[in-house]
Amino acid sequence: MDFEKNIQKDLTRYLRGLGRLDEMLPECPDLEQLWPSLAEAYLPDGVREFGGYPVVSLGWMMFVGMAMAKYWDTDWEKYSQEGAKGIYERLRDARGYDNLDDFVLGDVLGLEGKEAEDISAMAGECAARVYHALTTSHIEAGTPEAACAYMAGLHQLYLMGVYTELNALGYHLTKVG
Repeated sequence: MDFEKNIQKDLTRYLRGLGRLDEMLPECPDLEQLWPSLAEAYLPDGVREFGGYPVVSLGWMMFVGMAMAKYWDTDWEKYSQEGAKGIYERLRDARGYDNLDDFVLGDVLGLEGKEAEDISAMAGECAARVYHALTTSHIEAGTPEAACAYMAGLHQLYLMGVYTELNALGYHLTKVG
């Protein structure tokens, strides 16, 4: 879908500008393959919140992606046993949906102060960019096309969360030759 490609380009350009992504995006098939089951687990919460808090509904998925990357790096053999749905529910239920960001930043990533604020601002800007793309896309709200666009935005936010955390953890791809 062109909409998703445009979201990916915009977020990638923004995050590279912040120094949060390298020229080549990292690959993590273990986490990429979890997207369908993760999306299924997240959708009831995300859709419910979208009407009143669209940027939160979108942005929380980036925090989920960051947490997944951290778990993958820490002890994926252990965490993968929970499955995407189990991991998401644990993240959400630790402090409630409204505080998922704080839980991921502090308890999962171990960040506080300025560093946590910077990551939160980055995720907020990414979510705002996706929301802007949704609202200016001329896609009629409540249609199957709108649902697909929302899912595409969530998908890219999840991947960018994974990629930025992998980058922060020291995973860097460089061109050879």
